Amino acid sequence: MSKTKLHLTLALTSGISLGLAWPTNGFTALIFVALLPLFFLENSIRQDNFKRKGLRVFGYSYLVFLIWNLITSWWLINSTFFGMAFANLCNSLFYAIIFWLFYWARGRLPQRSAYIFLIVLWLAFEKLHLTWDFSWTWLNLGNVFSEKIYWIQWYEYSGTFGGSLWVLCINVWTYSKLKDFQKNKGFRSLIKKIVGPLILIALPIAFSLFLYQKVESIETQVEVLLHQPNIDPYNSKYNFTNSQFLTQFSEQISPYLTDEVDYVLSPETYFAEGYGEILNGFNETTLYQKILRDFSKYPNTQWITGIQFYDLYRQTKSPSLSANKVRDGIWVDYYNSALAMQFRQEAQVYHKSKLVVGIENMPFKSILKPILGDILLNLGGTVASRVTQKNRAVFSHPNLNISAGPAICWESLFGEFVTGYVKEGANFLAIISNDAWWANTPGHRQLLSYTRLRAIETRRDIARSANTGISAIIDARGEVLIQSEYDTKTVLRGSISPRSKLTFYTLYGDIIGRWAGFITGIYFLLALSGRLKEK
Repeated sequence: MSKTKLHLTLALTSGISLGLAWPTNGFTALIFVALLPLFFLENSIRQDNFKRKGLRVFGYSYLVFLIWNLITSWWLINSTFFGMAFANLCNSLFYAIIFWLFYWARGRLPQRSAYIFLIVLWLAFEKLHLTWDFSWTWLNLGNVFSEKIYWIQWYEYSGTFGGSLWVLCINVWTYSKLKDFQKNKGFRSLIKKIVGPLILIALPIAFSLFLYQKVESIETQVEVLLHQPNIDPYNSKYNFTNSQFLTQFSEQISPYLTDEVDYVLSPETYFAEGYGEILNGFNETTLYQKILRDFSKYPNTQWITGIQFYDLYRQTKSPSLSANKVRDGIWVDYYNSALAMQFRQEAQVYHKSKLVVGIENMPFKSILKPILGDILLNLGGTVASRVTQKNRAVFSHPNLNISAGPAICWESLFGEFVTGYVKEGANFLAIISNDAWWANTPGHRQLLSYTRLRAIETRRDIARSANTGISAIIDARGEVLIQSEYDTKTVLRGSISPRSKLTFYTLYGDIIGRWAGFITGIYFLLALSGRLKEK
């Protein structure tokens, strides 16, 4: 086989293995060997006699990561082709740069140090990917175990970064054992070489099974209704008034609503008429008064629902970076919000703070807006920037003396971010979402699956309401207790257990990611100096 064919085969094998490992129907164990072909590819290029080694490493690694991205997130095409192409091409570029930096460092550091640099650099990028304006956390390696909750109960200590570290260490260690393996030494020699990595796979799983049994059961139960209205956001949602949405809600929920129900959850932006409801002065609106009347018969029930709010400004210049120009002299700030309503209680509001890149916010807006204008991807309805809320907020239930953490859709992907609700006193997480944008594809199933990781990290039960599905109740072990069918109009009834203990991860967050960033800086400077490289 020619070198070119060998390298192409290795690249295809690595990319496909990464993709096939991914939830929700992937073969998860593949992740522990998925990077091996890429390591063999890099080593082969380094040792061959052809030129442009760095460029070839970059090109082949880009192919690997593009295949991975396309297999796992092709479904973005259901929103826009441009959005899918931009996300996959850019994300593949970022990972290819990481691997090229590893190739560069391997020429300037001892081999072991170069692989340590790759591990910490990868982890540091995953941390960056959680925070910067191009945030796309879908493919952080620790997410791959979202369907294998019996393997990763120790996420209550490490979060998903522990999973990413586990995957990278297994791949690097296995490669170090196999790179000099000679076929003529036989199968027994092969087993001896990989016994160490196999033990490193088995021990965390054994510890996880131990932790699974240690999660305490809570006798106190809170009754929850999950409202799934199944409204098409492309063609139907924005044709209704908020008053009509309230009528539809009442008709759908009334057969299930009793005095024993403590919470009702409706999905993200359930109320989405026009600009939305005015934020300042909402308690004087017709909608507010109608909701209070509808719940007067059930004073112990709290309704948590999605709603769009707005603030209107009459001035010449933009009042804020998030403001959207309606026409000359008129500016509007929009909020994608969660609203908690209860009879004879003040409304509680939380504004979504992690926005979807290119849909709800323009990345690096202060730089790009003067050049590009307000370019956002159209997913139906209002396409505009949103205002965010700096701190997390919880919705207290005075009758029960417990609080809910109202995470909105995309926010459920961010582990350390979600711990902010728990630190503020959330006894369970109330996640509201709209998963209709991507149709019946792996997208909505993966989003639900990742939510299970948040339950383990925080040891909080989760009640999840999604517009088209999948609505679900997830316990503190990450087990899905009940769930709805996708693309179904329904109401689910279940119970959750409020909890108050704080996990190590809740207290300290992404400590692995932060330390990785620090160590990356040290190794990068050492690579620049070349002082550790053997002469």
